Amino acid sequence: MAAPHTVPVQPRRAGSVPLRQVVPNLFREPVHTLVDIGERSQGEVVKLSLGAFRPYLVTRPEHLQRVLRENSENYARAGDGLHWRPLKRLFGDGILGDGEHWRNGREILQPLFTARRIDSLVDRLAGTIEKVVDELDEPARTGQPVDMGTVQARIVCSAIMEVLFGNKISVPQAMRLIEAQDAIASSVMPRLLVPWAPTSMPMPGDRAFRQAVELIDDMLLPIVRASRTTAESDGDDIFATLWRGRTEGGARLNERQVRDNAVSMIATATETTITVLTWLWPHIAQDERIAERLYGEIDRVVGDAPVRREHLRELRYTRQVLDELVRLYPIGWLMPRSAVRADVLGGVRIEAGATVVISPFITQRMSAFWDRPEVFDPDRFDPGQARNRHRYAHFPFGGGPHQCIGMHLFYLEATLIVATLLSRFRIRLQRPAVPGIKLAAALRPLERVEVTLEPVRRVPA
Repeated sequence: MAAPHTVPVQPRRAGSVPLRQVVPNLFREPVHTLVDIGERSQGEVVKLSLGAFRPYLVTRPEHLQRVLRENSENYARAGDGLHWRPLKRLFGDGILGDGEHWRNGREILQPLFTARRIDSLVDRLAGTIEKVVDELDEPARTGQPVDMGTVQARIVCSAIMEVLFGNKISVPQAMRLIEAQDAIASSVMPRLLVPWAPTSMPMPGDRAFRQAVELIDDMLLPIVRASRTTAESDGDDIFATLWRGRTEGGARLNERQVRDNAVSMIATATETTITVLTWLWPHIAQDERIAERLYGEIDRVVGDAPVRREHLRELRYTRQVLDELVRLYPIGWLMPRSAVRADVLGGVRIEAGATVVISPFITQRMSAFWDRPEVFDPDRFDPGQARNRHRYAHFPFGGGPHQCIGMHLFYLEATLIVATLLSRFRIRLQRPAVPGIKLAAALRPLERVEVTLEPVRRVPA
């Protein structure tokens, strides 16, 4: 019997979301608008009609896997692309870019971020975190409110500058760098929302952006230059590693390349932990069941001892809480790619040169892939549930060759911070509402989270 004749399926044109439905709401309610576009697409590849700029929105996990992993060489970060162009003025050609500069930076820095090496740093991280948390004893005793964003920034800066940057950047300097990063994340947003605007055209935020970049360079370039002379004897901090590193062709990095990679690593190693934990405290304040389960695990595993490496593997529910936080609040919420060659995604033809927009924020809040996606529920990351979920339904750190180099560090550091704080204090919010979301180059809370700290009083055994 002859095999049935099959007619090849021809790629189809993508559905379109018209300009008039996107732009007004994108400026007025960007978060709701983005998720609504994803919901209306029902996981299909659609075109966003933004005048002359018509990117494809890709949300379905199977399609994301193709773009980020299976065919990743065809979907470049496009260092000169419309979305990257504004941020390139800060990050330059380094590990956050693509192509030769990305490969060189990744190859040189990757040994510092292997799971084995990061695990070896746990006790040093824990000790530094504990020292900074000790400073909270006084406001806890007096009932003085503290801003958790500032607290987290000081903890993270102290830990990261010691274990990754060899204390060549002081904590006060690092705090100023974080403030500059915050200013940049907000000031660059008009250009990200209107990526086709030429750089010669003045935009709101340009002046604040330039001032913040100048501050970063004024602070970092002297450190970059000074570290060159001691690189051979300075161990394995990021500056020394970059200066000693070799490109694919065997050359050393120049001053600008070391600067670009250092700026990128400061952002990568600090931003997610500082920012995402700000949403933790309001969420656990609003759900007593989650709070008690989290407190109970930390009390059982850590008790009144310092948090150490051996505790981490037992803090399983704490890890589920962190997974749920980065589901709802993925700091890198936008991951545009440029198609090098034509491709087909979900039956839709993607032309060579087309922009493909990927957003963990959208996919991770779509009801097509998540039950009650707006609800904060760490149980969805119970191993039994997570086992049945597509790998690319949850990708807050990207995927494939460009997966964030600092992902493992985030989970270790954030677990240490949460466990250290909650083994010592109970946290009471001044204002119990969960902060809204400020759409910037990286997500930010709209409001500060101020709390009072109550020392944990343990009953003697």
